[in-house]
Amino acid sequence: MKGGLRFGRKWKLSPRFIELFDVLERIGHIAYRLALPPSLSAVHNVFHVLMVRKYVIDVSHIVDFEPSQSSENLIYEEKPIQILAREVKVLNNREIALVKVLW
Repeated sequence: MKGGLRFGRKWKLSPRFIELFDVLERIGHIAYRLALPPSLSAVHNVFHVLMVRKYVIDVSHIVDFEPSQSSENLIYEEKPIQILAREVKVLNNREIALVKVLW
C-alpha cells in the first residue's frame, strides 16, 4: 500500500500479524494464497512464506460464552451523580466550557 500505511497504522506501530486467514492454495515452494476479507481488497492475496505464520492453538484463547439474562425492553440508563469540576478554556478567542462529571 502506498505511503507506508500498513493495516491502519504507520511503520513501527503497525501490527506484525493482524488476523487469522484460511490458506486457499500453495503457490510454488515459497508463496501462499490467502482468503482475505473484502475490507482488505486493496492488499494482494499472495504472500511469501516468511510473511505468514502457523497458528498454534492455545487454551487461553478460547472464550466461554454464557448467554446473559436481559430484560424485555433492553434499556440502560445512566445518570450523573455529581459535577466534580468546571473550567473555561480560551482557545483562539473562543471560550470552551469543560465539565468533569462523576457517573
